[in-house]
Amino acid sequence: MIPWVNLARQHASLADELAAATVAVIRDCDFILGTHVAEFERRFAQYCGAPYAVAVNSGTSALHLALLAAGVGPGDEVITTAFTFMATLAAIDYTGAHPVLVDIDPESFTLDADAVAAAVTAKTRAILPVHLYGHPADMDPITDIAREHQLAVIEDAAQAHGALYKGRKVGSLGDAACFSFYPSKNLGACGEAGIVVTHNAEMAEQIGKLRNWGINRTGDPDVKAFNYRMEGMQGALLNVKLSHLDDWNLRRREHARYYDSILGGSPWHAAKVAPHVQHVHHVYPIRCKRREQAQQQLLDDGIETRIHYRTPVHLLKPWSDLGYGLGSFPEAERAAAEVLSIPVSPDLTAAEVEQIGNALKKLMEKG
Repeated sequence: MIPWVNLARQHASLADELAAATVAVIRDCDFILGTHVAEFERRFAQYCGAPYAVAVNSGTSALHLALLAAGVGPGDEVITTAFTFMATLAAIDYTGAHPVLVDIDPESFTLDADAVAAAVTAKTRAILPVHLYGHPADMDPITDIAREHQLAVIEDAAQAHGALYKGRKVGSLGDAACFSFYPSKNLGACGEAGIVVTHNAEMAEQIGKLRNWGINRTGDPDVKAFNYRMEGMQGALLNVKLSHLDDWNLRRREHARYYDSILGGSPWHAAKVAPHVQHVHHVYPIRCKRREQAQQQLLDDGIETRIHYRTPVHLLKPWSDLGYGLGSFPEAERAAAEVLSIPVSPDLTAAEVEQIGNALKKLMEKG
């Protein structure tokens, strides 16, 4: 069976480096924040083309603190996508603000900028675009809208480590950007972890306080805050993996191009890559009119698949209080009903990629 992701294979290839990093953390007793996390913050900020990065304990925490640092709070509205993982909405909710959802561009699965413009009200405080599946949202029109209305832009880059928009790294396109290092991400920790990247020194300082009980440089708290600190072990292990990220993303693009060569122009092809972006293919989704049958056929052919995401967030029970219903966001609902994610991770062997390609050809033949 070809798994959707094979972390055991990835970690085996890095065994000596990961072991050395683990020993260093134990030797240094640097268990919470500390030098290994600080080094990762420095390197990841540089990688994204931003001067500041603040490491936290999850991507959700990163979103929560970035929104707070942008001044989002009770009574505010934050515009985001109806097709995302629920953490995007949860982070808005944690601030006391109200999520305002809009539909997606069916080509890229990311925010429809025209829909964003139509959703702005006097209560709007921020826009939260999601670089879904590793494809950057169309940021120029989004940031134009934000400037016109004096809104913050917080990138949800949880699935887009290393992606480019018009030659610029995601993470450097808004007021702040939030990444998840959940183990299966393009850059994954060995547990939960996240980070906020920003060009704004004041935001970085505020987020640094908010993650660590509000403690300032004198050791006293300035504000009521949270325990959202990154563990030293995760910082050390992420330092090891960051050195390999570009190579891993290159392999993901190679796998995706091979699948594109098979599916291009067919009804099975899911998303077109915009010419001005460099996709990092956290997920390679195909559209299936009969998804359950396709998923079972691929399973019979020895290929594990996933669905990202089976239900758009406005139709999930916890978010029913937002007042949206079936038909509110047709493109998000169509995507949720059709997408099926096939393996694209960098640890796939050439033989496995060929096996997946042959299985896709069989799917197309059966129609």
